[in-house]
Amino acid sequence: MDILTPAQLPHTARLLAAGQMVAVPTPRWYMLCARAADPAATNAVFRAKQRATDKPLLLLIDSPATAEILFDLSADARLLTGGLWPGDLALRLPWKPAVEPVAAVGSPALVGCPDGILGQLVALAGEPLVAAVCSISTPAAGEKDHPALTVGQVAVFEQTVRAGIAAVVDGGICPHARHMTIVDCPAGAAARLAREGTVHARAVEAALAPAGGPHVG
Repeated sequence: MDILTPAQLPHTARLLAAGQMVAVPTPRWYMLCARAADPAATNAVFRAKQRATDKPLLLLIDSPATAEILFDLSADARLLTGGLWPGDLALRLPWKPAVEPVAAVGSPALVGCPDGILGQLVALAGEPLVAAVCSISTPAAGEKDHPALTVGQVAVFEQTVRAGIAAVVDGGICPHARHMTIVDCPAGAAARLAREGTVHARAVEAALAPAGGPHVG
């Protein structure tokens, strides 16, 4: 597993294009990433995490404009993408009828538009990526199987499960160690806060203020 700097993101994008899996830092933790359109690469993510294939991966896109192309966005979804993307907010979105869903992501899809190093990589890749936390998934996880917060912890994960990570981008220590916030955005219906994480519920409410705020339940 190569250790790369953020200045080497173009090389990281080339590894993805070649069907490789890479680990990339976020403020939350390191994420395993692969091309969404490459079934062999997405399967490598499932195998590395010892994760059941019926537990979908996160889809990463580069902009709200791409979301408009792929997904049936409600009015609430547009307020959220306009107010809180890019960032640590994930939206559960229905695919447009004419768009073939990505098998590894499922339908509806959990979609993020990241900022920082990961966001730069998605833009350089020029296509959607899939991502998952760099750790063994539950219920396969043991007590010590925590998400990787450092390059060293990514290396331990690689050595433990022989994941086949081609490279890790060294972004230092990930400080937050929390999940993304998730909002369900069904077509033609009000948004619903499904899980609060690094984006505070009040930030979601502020983005949805023109529509009267989210339905939390």
